[in-house]
Amino acid sequence: MRRFFAVLLVLGLASLAGCAVHGPAPVTQAPVAQAHPRYAPPPGAQSHWDAALGVYVVGGARHLYYRERTYYRWHDGWSWATSPQGPWQPTDSGGVPPGLYRRYAQ
Repeated sequence: MRRFFAVLLVLGLASLAGCAVHGPAPVTQAPVAQAHPRYAPPPGAQSHWDAALGVYVVGGARHLYYRERTYYRWHDGWSWATSPQGPWQPTDSGGVPPGLYRRYAQ
């Protein structure tokens, strides 16, 4: 019985020694989509937070942005909607987040 425990002890120490020699496996993490702590991303759409613009940039659409349940788009002027499909309402610079407005200011 003593021999059995001695073998277990040696095997246990050998496995610990192997960990110390080789070190821990590198930790790889999948990239995490950036999100804003206050503003939720658009529902059902791929997007990323752009801190300089102050909005989410909606993927797969040209000049489409989102913040606080409102979509914004640029097409020779600003418009907004509560859905990416519209209906779209024209707005001026006061109706667009400042960073986003500066993106297209001329």
